[in-house]
Amino acid sequence: MYSREEVKQLKQLFWTKFGQFMSLHSSADGEKVNWINYKTGVKQLYFKMDADKHTAKIAVIWSQPDAGIRTLMAEQFLQYKGLLHDILGEEWDWDMDGHDEYGKPICQIHKTLEGHSIFKEADWGELITFFKPRMIALDEFWSSAKYAFDIFK
Repeated sequence: MYSREEVKQLKQLFWTKFGQFMSLHSSADGEKVNWINYKTGVKQLYFKMDADKHTAKIAVIWSQPDAGIRTLMAEQFLQYKGLLHDILGEEWDWDMDGHDEYGKPICQIHKTLEGHSIFKEADWGELITFFKPRMIALDEFWSSAKYAFDIFK
């Protein structure tokens, strides 16, 4: 068992190393980007990576409190589903009626990797291999699709 402080330090170390590794890559638009806290430019629309003691997950999450706007955003993403999956090179799971850890309604498109722990440094290579190409692909997708989401800014 890790103490709360050890958990915090290990996670911080992993994400720092991942950020340093990713800093070698520019965005699809050729700009410098913060890969860990990726800015979509649309309020309450995030590209999120997370890892714990059993799984890693990368997701596109929109958490607009207005159900109607969440639905409109979902419809917009559905129009771009083919492009998204083509750029990712794989199918992701679509959850259009989910909730976050606080019970707030969210929609998300996500991919999960099971059986790897952020608390085992030996797993970090696999976690980076999981996150890196997907995050770069999300950026490439967003470079093409972001203008269709300007109405939500």
